Amino acid sequence: MSDAQNQPVFTIEKIYVKDISLEIPNAPQVFLEREQPQVDIQLHHNSTPVEDGVYQTTLTVTVTAKVKDKTLFLVEAGQAGIFIIRNIPAADLDPVLGIACPNILFPYVRETISDIITRAGFPPIVLNPVNFEQLYAAQRQQAAVPESTAPQIITPTSH
Repeated sequence: MSDAQNQPVFTIEKIYVKDISLEIPNAPQVFLEREQPQVDIQLHHNSTPVEDGVYQTTLTVTVTAKVKDKTLFLVEAGQAGIFIIRNIPAADLDPVLGIACPNILFPYVRETISDIITRAGFPPIVLNPVNFEQLYAAQRQQAAVPESTAPQIITPTSH
């Protein structure tokens, strides 16, 4: 093999919306609410091999808005990407899938979520940037601590 064939490869093959849902369980009454809603945002991502050197990463964001105990809306979007990743050391593959891929997908899912919420008739919600490197480090640190002594950390999860 030549050196060119052994060069690390990381390319985006395709970015697409894999799953999307919107629920407005208390419409039309919720549109008369004047109180500011409490907004809960959850992130989750996972990566799976598609074939040799090809991986799919899906970043799922769930946004729930409530006033008191009444749900205004629930939006969930799964933004996926197919990535070609070759000639990367095995030890470096997990960080690429857990940091680089979600970083690429996040702006797309942020736009999708904002668009759905606006089209549903609500004021837009713009998701704040996410530090996937910090989340990855926290996840690795938590995985290294035995479960019985692990502190309960409530953060967006990634798999």
